[in-house]
Formats: sequence, structure tokens, C-alpha cells
Amino acid sequence: MKPVWSSLRTIAFILGLALTAWPASAYDTAAKSAIVIDQGTGTVLLSKNADDPLPPASMSKLMTLYMLFDALRDGRVGLQEEFTVSSNAKGMGGSTMFLNELDRPTAEELIQGIIVSSGNDATVVVAEGLAGTEEAFARQMTEVAKQLGMENSTFANASGWPHPYQRMSMRDLAILTQHLIEEFPEFYGYFAQEEFDYKGRSPANRFNRNPLLGLGIGADGLKTGHTEEAGYGLVGSAKQGDRRVIFVISGLPSQAARSQEAAAIVNWSFRHFVEKTVADAETPVAQADVWMGAKQSVGLVPAEDVNILLPALNDSSVEAEIVYNGPINAPVAEGQEIAELVLKPEGLPELRRPLVAAEEVPLGGFVVRVKTAASILLEQLINGPATSAM
Repeated sequence: MKPVWSSLRTIAFILGLALTAWPASAYDTAAKSAIVIDQGTGTVLLSKNADDPLPPASMSKLMTLYMLFDALRDGRVGLQEEFTVSSNAKGMGGSTMFLNELDRPTAEELIQGIIVSSGNDATVVVAEGLAGTEEAFARQMTEVAKQLGMENSTFANASGWPHPYQRMSMRDLAILTQHLIEEFPEFYGYFAQEEFDYKGRSPANRFNRNPLLGLGIGADGLKTGHTEEAGYGLVGSAKQGDRRVIFVISGLPSQAARSQEAAAIVNWSFRHFVEKTVADAETPVAQADVWMGAKQSVGLVPAEDVNILLPALNDSSVEAEIVYNGPINAPVAEGQEIAELVLKPEGLPELRRPLVAAEEVPLGGFVVRVKTAASILLEQLINGPATSAM
């Protein structure tokens, strides 16, 4: 039973940080649509038309790779397992591995052919090998995308070939990238591979199209895309030190514009922002009232260290709130989630992190219950009878 004064409690305070000066300034991207995310904190640094379903061109090959990686992970196929090449796959135009019906490429060769050569034929081989037909595979891609939280993605094919139903948002591509990095670290290294030439058939087409690889800025993936309808795009990721950023851009007018914009976004993301620890997992940030407990309050600590991304030139404080429905009913278990820390850095989205009980608070004994009953009686005498919230 909750006390009559049970309510949503908010504790507002300021977290001091050893930083100086200015709020975040937005980056004015030349891309028609874009998103930039700091992977570690999940902070969205830039969003421009990020939820619009757009033609993804070859960037949608990342979904085909996700499906293949998933099949490798659960043992449906092996890395050295050979795939059959159909006449349908061989007949694909655009970027290819130059496969023919006599070839038996392995899963590993197809991964490299999709990433480095952007092989449309390779994606069809994968689709038919995993689902029987490319149409069935595209339906599976759409279903899995929804399961991953990609709400604005639909697929008609495995390659990104222009089709009215082939659509992805920039946010969805960023979500997919996060999954590729976190779920498949054993395969992620392929995205940084700079050269691949299947059986020496295309020496002029052996280089990875990602313009950021080899620039020394930490870029290690993932996929370019281009069609007349979509313009030039890139799903990219870069890591410097302990920080990683994920970015997606689309709608650039040329390869040169794509290269310049991608490099500028990486540099801006790392130079303009820094990651700070604002609360330690073992240090209480506040106290919450406890109802009918052996103690009247319990310390609130973060479930884990709270890291926040801030402009490199920020002021010396961050606005914060702690929100909980209190007082908290005893008994309280150590580690029990009972509150939420809400951080509000200027110029960036708010960040929410759970707070847990720093210690156990058992139910109070007879004396505590008598004192509590007396306090309720006194309150009713002063304020009139009230109904307790259950």
C-alpha cells in the first residue's frame, strides 16, 4: 500500500564538469538526407530527413550481408561453403563479380564480392542460396528489418536495384550498421578490405569504393551506393580512440561531393564532441524516500557508469533530473531499479539512464509501523480523510 502522498517525484540538480565555454553548433550538411550517431552513447549528433523512406541503392546490400552473417552465425551455412550461380544471377547488370554458371563461390568470397566489388550478381547468389528465390529473400529481409526496429524499410530485391518498393531511411541504415558492428565482430573486418578481385576477372574494379578507407581517420566501413534516382550515398563508420561514430548520407551530386562530405562529417564528429563520465556506478547521486522501511531513504546509484557526449567547448554544467514514483515501498532490494536519471546537455538530445538502489532496505519493524500509522492518522486529522493509492 502506497502512502496518501505517493506521487511522481522529481529532483532537479546540476552536474558540474571540468569543461569550458560554448553550446553545440549544428553541422550544415550538403546531403539531402543524413544521420550521425555516436555509437557509445547513442547520441544523435545530426539528423536531416533521417526518417524519410528513400531509394537506398547499393547501401541496401548491408541488409543482404546481415542475412548472410546471421546464417553463418547459426550454422545454416559455413564460411567456406560453396554457392550455385544461376543464370538469373549471372545476368545482373551494374557492378558485378563477373560470376557465371560454372562458378562455385564460397560464402567468404561472396561477402568480399558484395563489400568490395558491390556485386549485384553476388547478392542474387546469396538470396537464392538462402531462400530459394530473390523474391522470397526480399520478403525475409523486410520481416527481419522490422524485427531490428527498422520501421521505414521495405525490400524488393537483394542488390538495391531500382524498384519502387526498395526503400530505407537513413536512420534505419544506421540501426542496421549498429547491429552489424555489435552482433558480428568476427565479420566486421571485411568492411575495411580495400581490394578483392574474384579469379582475376576485373583488375580495374578490384578496389573498394569507400573513399574514406586509408585516409588515416579511423574509417573501417561500410558501403557506398549510387543510382540516378538516389544520388551518391555512403553508410560509414569510423573509430578514433574509444569512440566510434556511425553516419549515413544520401543524395549527393557526385563521387567527389560524397567523399568530401563524408570526410568532413567524420572530422566534425570527433573534433567537435568529447565523451565524459558524469556519474559513477558506485557513487550515489541522490536519495529516495522509502515507505515503511527500516530506513527512511535509500541511495540512488547508476546501474553503470553514465557517459555523455558533449560539445568540446561546453559550459561547466549539465542540467539533470531524477524522476521516480515515491516514496518507494519497502522492502527494497539492492540493485532494484527505482528511478531514472535524465540528462539535458545544451544543444543535444536528452539522455535517460536507470538508477538503482545502492543498498537493501528491509521492511521496518513494529515501531516503524506504529510511527507510520501515527503519522497517517495525524495527517488525516489535519487534512481530512483520503484514499490511499494501491
